[in-house]
Amino acid sequence: MSDLAAAPHENRQMAQWFGADAERYDRARPTYPEALVDRIVSLSPGKNFVDVGCGTGLSSRPFQAAGRTVLGVEPDARMAEVARRRGLDVEVAKFEDWDPAGRTFDAVISGTAWHWVDPFAGAAKVADLLAPRGLIALFDNGFELPEAVMAAQGEAYRHAMPDVKFEPPSKEDEDVEEYVEQIYAKQYVKAAEGILRTGAFSEPEELRFEWSRVCTRDEWLDQIPTQGGLNHLAEDARARFLTYLGSAIDEIGGSFTINYATVGIAAIRR
Repeated sequence: MSDLAAAPHENRQMAQWFGADAERYDRARPTYPEALVDRIVSLSPGKNFVDVGCGTGLSSRPFQAAGRTVLGVEPDARMAEVARRRGLDVEVAKFEDWDPAGRTFDAVISGTAWHWVDPFAGAAKVADLLAPRGLIALFDNGFELPEAVMAAQGEAYRHAMPDVKFEPPSKEDEDVEEYVEQIYAKQYVKAAEGILRTGAFSEPEELRFEWSRVCTRDEWLDQIPTQGGLNHLAEDARARFLTYLGSAIDEIGGSFTINYATVGIAAIRR
């Protein structure tokens, strides 16, 4: 699940973990559902987009495919380089410090990245960037794993660190409904407060789109290191974790279905 700790924008060191293996991040992380893209495109008054915290371009490419021109703003040069190789124009900067050089845009989007931005300074900057009736749209992916996979991951942690007491998350902790409730309460309430404090936007609209995909053993073992939870493990412990988890997934058939909820908010510039 996403890290829902308070004020993550104040801990940029945590964000730097993801760029350490940017190619894996780009290859393994999920994209966003077509219904979300369609909704955001329908709300935007034009085709000129900025993607805040674009990373490797996972949140940008669906909008490029929908005929939008997207400029990425990304503080990690390693992530930005991968995005450029995939065809995205990227400027390397922390969004709050980025110089738009007098440019205006029809939409500002941010996929699984706005929690790294100060919600008040960020919203004020967006208000200055947008054309009349321009759009801000912020969104994240939450997911729910099958109970058998969750249990296997708990056992994999115990196998990797036999001397460390580990309490795996409960089914309730990983439930997608619980995730949606938490992310709105801890992230998007603050984001909406920042947007409304500018006095420049309409009341934010909630976004929610449910979807699922089948994930193979190899795909999941490639993705799970990008979530940050394994960064504290030594290399040998990480290898034990992945080996144990891979064997457990093989035992349940070698693949499983992940249920996603892509959630967020959107607001129109007055």
